[in-house]
Amino acid sequence: QVQLVESGGGLVQAGGSLRLSCAASGRTFSTPAMAWFRQAPGKEREFVAAISWSGGITKYTDSVKGRFTISRDNAKNTVYLQMNSLKPEDTAVYYCAAGKITQVVSRGYDYWGQGTQVTVSS
Repeated sequence: QVQLVESGGGLVQAGGSLRLSCAASGRTFSTPAMAWFRQAPGKEREFVAAISWSGGITKYTDSVKGRFTISRDNAKNTVYLQMNSLKPEDTAVYYCAAGKITQVVSRGYDYWGQGTQVTVSS
């Protein structure tokens, strides 16, 4: 089992920045790939970013490229999502996920956090 706990969400004005953190515990070696997804009210959960164990592979959805950066500190079992130039359309609950393969589909991830709310005001 792997436990994931997100933190760092909040309310920010458009153009501002936030850094989300996801602390993993348990059998983390079984889920080397980590990702962030988000779900806005009335919408389906969507992929945001993913990173491999080494950090050598990263993937982003087009709408966040150049604004968001995913990174990880394996010594701390923590994954980060640095979000800059935030827009109102980034408002959503952000979820951390862990799985075996660095991919963009949610069904490929085995463990999920409880989510953290990000609200961007215009």
